[in-house]
Amino acid sequence: MSRQKQADQMRSGKGFIAALDQSGGSTPKALKLYGIAEDSYSGDAEMYALIHEMRSRIATSPAFNGDRVIGAILFERTMDADIAGQPSADYLWKKKGVVPFLKIDQGLQDAADGVKLMKPIKGLEALLKRAGDKGIFGTKERSVIDSASAKGIAAAVAQQFDLAAQVLDHGLMPIIEPEVTITIPDKREAEDILRAEVLKRLDTLPADRQVMLKLTLPTVDNHYRPLIDHPRVMRVVALSGGYSREEANRILARNKGMIASFSRALTEGLTAQQDDATFNRVLDKAIDSICTASVA
Repeated sequence: MSRQKQADQMRSGKGFIAALDQSGGSTPKALKLYGIAEDSYSGDAEMYALIHEMRSRIATSPAFNGDRVIGAILFERTMDADIAGQPSADYLWKKKGVVPFLKIDQGLQDAADGVKLMKPIKGLEALLKRAGDKGIFGTKERSVIDSASAKGIAAAVAQQFDLAAQVLDHGLMPIIEPEVTITIPDKREAEDILRAEVLKRLDTLPADRQVMLKLTLPTVDNHYRPLIDHPRVMRVVALSGGYSREEANRILARNKGMIASFSRALTEGLTAQQDDATFNRVLDKAIDSICTASVA
């Protein structure tokens, strides 16, 4: 019953997905933006402890709940840790009404044919089983598109859907994320190719299977409407991709049916030095603005 309720929330919930899944490569930058300099900690253990404190502070804030934040994407270490004395996924769903997802990709391969494919995921089967046992609803897996390369984009989409099939076999919902870099000169052309490739793959999915999609905010408004309306798609969410929160919200609000899944744009303005009242006020304002853009 719980999974059905989570599926219903992901399909039609009025809100957005918080991306709390910074990994080893992006954690130092996230901490720096949060007001914690690299020279204030030593080694991975201290770094990950600090980012977990940040994520826990966000998750336990009264501003953070399932009324506006319908889901949250977690880093593997966050899934394995506790929030407020409870396993993270349990805390999010049972205490906050927020559906938990897990980032499963383990970084990117070197660029080839204008894209960066995902590296092979070590221990994937065991990870997916563990995620299911810990109450995770779904997964997120990211690759990157840096050019309007038909060959490269086709390869990226094929890899994403092959991985999604494995995720679905474990009873989890995959969020497929082929991110188009916002600064490339041929972004619009890349998005045309991407939409066509994704539609092609969606049309081959069995009738009893759905996926979610996490896509860069498009150059042309409502470009991804055919994906939003596709019967094999549970939800299409948007990544902020380097836009400021204000700009990301402005673009998102013009794309009907698309909701946010922001990371840096969500935590923009939060710092470790803020007292709880200030922190909660800044977070509440951020959540409100992103939610408003998502349901516009």
